[in-house]
Amino acid sequence: MHDIQHYLRPGTLQLSSLPPLSLYVHLPWCLKKCPYCDFNSHEVTGGELPERRYLDALLADLDACLPLIWGRSVQTIFIGGGTPSLFSPEAIERLLSQLRARLKLAADCEITLEANPGTFEKDRFRAFREAGVTRLSVGVQSFNDEQLKRIGRVHDSAQAIAALEEAAHCFDTFNLDLMYALPGQTLADLQQDVRQALAFAPPHLSIYHLTIEPNTYFAKYPPQVPEEDTAYAMLDLISERTELAGLQRYEVSAYAKPGHHCRHNLNYWQFGDYLGIGAGAHGKLSFAHRIVRQVKVREPRLYMERALAGNAMAQEEEVARADLPFEFMLNALRLRQGFALSEFSERTGLALTAIQLPLEHAEHKGWVKRDLQRVQPTERGFDFLSDLQELFLP
Repeated sequence: MHDIQHYLRPGTLQLSSLPPLSLYVHLPWCLKKCPYCDFNSHEVTGGELPERRYLDALLADLDACLPLIWGRSVQTIFIGGGTPSLFSPEAIERLLSQLRARLKLAADCEITLEANPGTFEKDRFRAFREAGVTRLSVGVQSFNDEQLKRIGRVHDSAQAIAALEEAAHCFDTFNLDLMYALPGQTLADLQQDVRQALAFAPPHLSIYHLTIEPNTYFAKYPPQVPEEDTAYAMLDLISERTELAGLQRYEVSAYAKPGHHCRHNLNYWQFGDYLGIGAGAHGKLSFAHRIVRQVKVREPRLYMERALAGNAMAQEEEVARADLPFEFMLNALRLRQGFALSEFSERTGLALTAIQLPLEHAEHKGWVKRDLQRVQPTERGFDFLSDLQELFLP
């Protein structure tokens, strides 16, 4: 149980109001660990998922955190993984009804579930919708069987197509995940992938450049990936095709039709608050005088044990005042719309003078445009995003 007084004591920040609050729920199991994946995911070994025990642990974890978010309403819920669609629709229904019993959910609360085509069977997606999920995120990555093998996915393109047809049929809004710059991928391959993806008229598309993350199989055995020039050409092709299909690039890797932006991710990018429950889940919570980051115990078995005993926290730290400008910009500058200056002060509790110099610098380089209300990254700023973000490092 968290002693709320500890969070409410005087501190260096002065937040006039609290930002919107989201909930992230981590379900850590998958059928097979992908060679590029650095998420906290664990292969299901020897039979059954400990569904019941894990749900009990999640709810115990949430109960321990409730005093920290008392009275605040939850705008969005994201169930990520691993592969959350490995959990039965009954388990997801139990989870959501228990969350509703404990939290004040906004009337139009967006509830996203990540699903992989390899776990798809007829009527499963409909059952998730009936359980209360409002948005599905389908991890396709590619429609090319060769490429899917190379990146270690357990599904093939036929399964991906069947899963997307069902998602489009069952959900008013869904997301399709694609990756590019894959091992051995040509521009023509990507063109085929994008054409196939857009054939489903997805309301939302997330497209990620394959990156080789430390501590992954690919970091140890690096695959042959396309040259940088080819990767740039791939991104140009993606921008061109998505625009023709009526999808707007509203964030570095996210494209959406009007009204179909992912509200959960927008809350991250706008430096909103989120409570994380589940193995290895991260959270960020604001209080009147401080902003706190939390991480839960990573290893699922240990997490269940600790959560059920009432203490799943692995680490917790206050965000230092000097780090806040960079933490804010790391997210806000990923958005095509940029951010309102008033939002910076509201969310960080800092005066605008804290970012005055780096902003002038960024404008001088042609990386942002701004007026008295807003700051927006330019096309060029988007291209040099990490350089732009680095200007705000303490």
